[in-house]
Amino acid sequence: QVQLVESGGGLVQAGGSLRLSCAASGRAFSDYAMGWFRQAPGKEREFVAAISSTGRSTHYADSMKGRFTISRNNAENTADLQMNSLKPEDTAVYYCASRRVRITSSYAGAYDLWGQGTQVTVSS
Repeated sequence: QVQLVESGGGLVQAGGSLRLSCAASGRAFSDYAMGWFRQAPGKEREFVAAISSTGRSTHYADSMKGRFTISRNNAENTADLQMNSLKPEDTAVYYCASRRVRITSSYAGAYDLWGQGTQVTVSS
């Protein structure tokens, strides 16, 4: 069983950058596709980005394309989310998630393991 722990959240001004990291413990990390989701107060959880088990395939929500980059390091069991040009509307709790297949999905229900989340706050 893989366990996930996010880090890297914080407070940043609009236009700034943050890098979130998701550390996975347990076996077979390289067999799992990974995703990042976020949830703002009063809103539903939404898809941010996903990466296949090999890292060769990535998928982004339209509003994140060109600003966010997802990556993974299977040797270190980590999956990162580089966020640039941040906007106040990016403020949310960000969660990493894994699914026991190699391909990505933008559907939260397709992921069966979640981290505890990390808060990102973007001030205007």
